Parts: sequence; structure tokens; C-alpha cells
Amino acid sequence: MAGRIRQSDVEEVKARTDIADIVGEHVSLKSAGVGSMKGLCPFHDERSPSFHVRPQLGYYHCFGCGESGDAYTFLQRMDHVTFTEAVERLAGRIGYELHYEDGGPAEGAGNRARLLAANRAAEEFFLEQLGTPEAEVGRRFLGERGFDAEAARHFGVGFAPKSWETLTKHLRGKGFTTEELAASGLVSQGDRGVYDRFRGRLIWPIRDVTGQTVGFGARKLLDDDPGPKYLNTPETAVYHKAQVLYGLDLAKREISKTHRVVVVEGYTDVMACHLAGVTTAIATCGTAFGVDHIKVLRRVLGDDTGLGEVVFTFDGDAAGQKAAMRAFAEERRFAAQTFVAVAPDGLDPCDLRLARGDAAVRSLVEAKTPMFEFVIRTTLARFDLETVEGRVAALRAAAPIVADIRDPALRPGYTRELARMLGMELEEVGRAVRAAGARARDGERERRGERPDGERRPDHAGRPGGAGGGAGSPGRQGEQRPDGPVSRGAGGGAEGGADAAPDRPFSITMLPNDPATRLERDALQVMLQYPDLVGDELLRHGVDCRFGNGTLAVVRDGIASVLAAASVVSPAAVDTPAAATRSVSVERVVAEVPPPFASIVQQLAVLPVPQRGDAELTAYVRGVVGALVDRELLRQKQELLGRLQRTDSADTSTYAMIQRALVDIERERRSLRGD
Repeated sequence: MAGRIRQSDVEEVKARTDIADIVGEHVSLKSAGVGSMKGLCPFHDERSPSFHVRPQLGYYHCFGCGESGDAYTFLQRMDHVTFTEAVERLAGRIGYELHYEDGGPAEGAGNRARLLAANRAAEEFFLEQLGTPEAEVGRRFLGERGFDAEAARHFGVGFAPKSWETLTKHLRGKGFTTEELAASGLVSQGDRGVYDRFRGRLIWPIRDVTGQTVGFGARKLLDDDPGPKYLNTPETAVYHKAQVLYGLDLAKREISKTHRVVVVEGYTDVMACHLAGVTTAIATCGTAFGVDHIKVLRRVLGDDTGLGEVVFTFDGDAAGQKAAMRAFAEERRFAAQTFVAVAPDGLDPCDLRLARGDAAVRSLVEAKTPMFEFVIRTTLARFDLETVEGRVAALRAAAPIVADIRDPALRPGYTRELARMLGMELEEVGRAVRAAGARARDGERERRGERPDGERRPDHAGRPGGAGGGAGSPGRQGEQRPDGPVSRGAGGGAEGGADAAPDRPFSITMLPNDPATRLERDALQVMLQYPDLVGDELLRHGVDCRFGNGTLAVVRDGIASVLAAASVVSPAAVDTPAAATRSVSVERVVAEVPPPFASIVQQLAVLPVPQRGDAELTAYVRGVVGALVDRELLRQKQELLGRLQRTDSADTSTYAMIQRALVDIERERRSLRGD
């Protein structure tokens, strides 16, 4: 079909791309064993990392929400691009020239790519305009705030001329249509047609975490401008203000390295902080700090240890205090400790840098106050603590704040601090805090549908059973076969499986934890991840073993099918070294197993092996599969011994045949063990 990217190019780009680099632009990854990395899942909110990446195999999987895929899938899910756009983006990243069938353009080349290209062209235009005579007002604005030409270039600051269609004509000349410019938010529609959205303003490019310009923020400069002080790009297919943080593209590496982020209120505050040495500063873009911003930050922070820091800077006025209270409402979504930094005279970081220099900005951040202390003081300030009534009302308002502190080790200290601030007895304040905590827990149970005694109210008839827990169609002799899909529920086996909540996707962590199932899981894991280390002969013996867990048996059958297919395609090559291992890949096994089992294959492909150095890895890999084969040989030995007991001693030929088989099995077992 014309316009499709050649499959060979798709595979080549994928092979040349390190998926850890792609994921790492959105998620802070750390080592999780040999060849494995992990971080907080970008697709759902979580406190401890369950998102695993295997760079060697090019796959990722989240054991929390069940998301799996390769680099293309990741870009499609994260950036909402088509498959073609994902391939083109990765090809451009590595400088690889794509070829299309019949030489046509990419099928479905799209909308998102064109919007990003329009933004990039507009950014270049704004940058050029900052050097024109008309932009003197913009350069003066920057200079008065302590930003020179180099600072402007570093942050990509530009200028939009005071014209109705200068940008529009410029971008049309570069091949962009009016529809594309409108969809990008660069032009607005009026009674007499389209016109430039940004006119006579200083322009800041707003970039996503990967550094792509997705929108703009524009600051009013002229007195005759009737618009708002700041005007941003409207919501578009690439710009969602609730998910974008200004400066994150510049700050992400330092945030990930130091596990600290400083949240300020404006573009110039971000610039001032970075120039003063606080290079972890970011800001929201025309909206309050919210849940989606927190999700983005937690992934970059690697926010799972509780050791990180989130520092909010707010103006000292009433609006700043209101913003702080809004931030506090979402504080518990962080595992990191949260703080508030407010300059004594209420200056924002930009004005503080102008008045007192870079060191004052750094000191502001270092002199931060714990969020809980700030909120308690702000809450108490609303009451007249000189009266009994005022103190009692203040206690009622502040006690839930102390009760809500996540760290139980901090709660007693803040209870004492609250008693001191109020001038009340510690025992009285402690009772109020405990009562507030009890009310909060009862409310949470009610929201979860639980009775006051903690027992969950029945809200469904039952939970799905284990996918492999019942008897189904026979596979290898003695195996339990799965009798239903495993995309949800537990993966059981001969001994059944663990229950799973109906809304939770299947995870191999739900498999029974008995030694037999663990051995089968670990053996399949290394067969998929390190077939070359397993070796041809041991790999073939491994897939010929009987499995007690029906779910895992399907994965084994998928690997066996791939090996068999390779033998059919190239019979002459079957006995050549590494022929089998070359044929085994995650993609081929996924293609062989029924669709409900594809996720299980992908999970096994990214599950970290025990922490081992490279020197020990081969021994571990061969040892696990060898143990599986040894178990199978032991089973065969027991079957032969039983058969030997049932054989009539007069039947000498059968007796001798069984004895020879037993000798062969013992010889093979000794060989496996290296005896």
C-alpha cells in the first residue's frame, strides 16, 4: 500500500533505538538487576515503582496497571501519536532515512507532527523578531528584570510583532495551511478572517519533557493592549496546560539527580532561579498546580523513596497563601517531603534576585519551611487566639491537618507544636488530633464501601477464578490446562491461583508462590530474555518439560512453537550452533500464543532476574533451566521405576529396556549437574 513505511525500516529503527533513552525522558529509571531498569509508571499513579524496562529486549511492562510494549508503543501512549509518527520520530532521532512503499508519503502523516512543526517554525520566527527595532520594549523588559541576551537565548524568549498577520503570512510561506495554524493555536478566527494570536508581546516557548515546543506564553508589554497580562496557547492536540510544566525540559536531569524540585509561579521566576543556580525550578502555565502536574513530577523525581523534596515558592500576599493551601490539598500525592519557601518581604524569586542577588534566591530555597508547619500557621492566623472561643475553633481547624500527616513519627512532634502555638494542654490537643484521625479513617472506609469494622461490603457476586486453576483440554500428560482468558484474574495451576480484584489486570506476581511454579516462571523468564545463554540443546529440553501451571504452560508452548517453526523453515540449519536461540524473540512468541497470553510473555520478558553480576549470569540462567529439566528427568525416573515394578520379571526384554532408560536418565542428570 502506497505511503506505508517499509517493514524492514520499522525493524531497523527499533533495533537501533535504546528504549531506556526514550522512557528515560519521561521516567526516572534506576537499575533493577542485570539488564533491567525500573521507575514509576507514567500510565497510572503509584507510590512504589512497578514499571520495568528491559533495554536489551526493547520492552517495558508495568506490573501495576498491565501496560506493555516497545518504544513505538510507548510514544503512541505517552504522546498520542500514530504508529507512523512514532516510527518517524525515532528515525529522525537517530538520523535514519525511512523508505516508503511506492515512494509515497507516510500513511496517516499527521496532524500532531504538523502542529509541532508549526510551533517550531513559530519559535524560530519569534526568536528572530526579538532582535528587531520594534522589539526594543521587550528587550528593555528583560533587561529591567536582570536578563541579558544570553539568558533570553537560553530560554528561547522571543517577540511577537504588533501586527495582525505577520506570523500568519510567514508560516503560510513555509507551507502551513490556515487550518494547521488554527489547530496549533497560533492564529485566532475573527469576523474578517484569521489573525495572529500573539501581537506586541514577549514570548516564551513552552516545551514538553522531551524538549518539543507544544505552545507559547505571551506577556503583555504595551499599554494599548486590551488583553490579559499573560496569554497562553489555547488547548490543542499537543498542548494541555494541566499537564505541562514550564522549564521541565531544562530541569529534568537535575531533578532526577538531586530528587528535588522547586515549584515557582511564573516564567521569569524560573529564569531567575536557574540563573541563580537553582536549576530544578519549574512553573505551571497559566493554571493552578494540580493532579496531572504531580503525576508528571513524580515520574521525573523517581518519587518512591520518600527522600525527595518538593519546594513551593509563593508570594507572601493573600493570593500566595491561597495558592499554598491549594498545593497542600494535593500534598499527600507525593512520597517526597513538601516544603514552602516565602521571602520575608514577600518578593518572588525574580524580584528577590534583582534586589539582593543570586545568593538570596539560593538562600530562599534552603530556608524552606515544612509544608505542614506553614499550613498550620496559616490556618491559625484566621482565628483570634486571645479568646477561648478562638483557640477552640483554631484547634478544630488545625487538628485534622496534624492527623493527616503521613509519617507517624512526625505526628507527635507536630501535636506538641500545635499545643505550643495555641497555648493549650498537650493532652487536650492530642485528643483532638486522634479524634480527627478517627473521623478521617471512618470516612475513607465509607468511601471504599467498607463497614465501620473494616469488613468490605459485598458489591459483586464474586471474583474471577484463576485462569489456569481448572481442568481443561489436556496438554502434556499430567498438566492442568487453562480454561479461560488470563487478561484479568489470577494465573493458577494445579494448585489454583491467587484472587485478583476484578478491575486489576493479570500480573505474573499473582501466580502461586510455591517452589514448583516459581521454577517454571524463572525458567521461562530466562528462556525469553537470554536464549543465547541457555543454549540450543538445553532450550529444546526446557520446552519439552511438563508444567504444573497451566498459564505458564501456554508460554512454554509458544516458545516451543517458535522453535518448531524455525525447524520447518530451515531444516538444514536446525543442528547448527545457536540456530534455536536465534529464532527465539519476544515478538515471535507473542505472535504464537493466544492474545490473552501476550501480556504474560511481555511481563516475563521484562521481569528482573535476581541481582547478579555478568560473570554469574550465565551460571544462573543455565542453572534455572537445568533445574527444570532435572525435575522433568526425576519425574520420568519415577514413572519408569513404577513401570519397572509393574513389569513381569519374565519379560526380560521390557525389563532390560526400562533399566537402560533409567541409566540414560541418571547419566543425563549427572551431566546437567556437572558431575
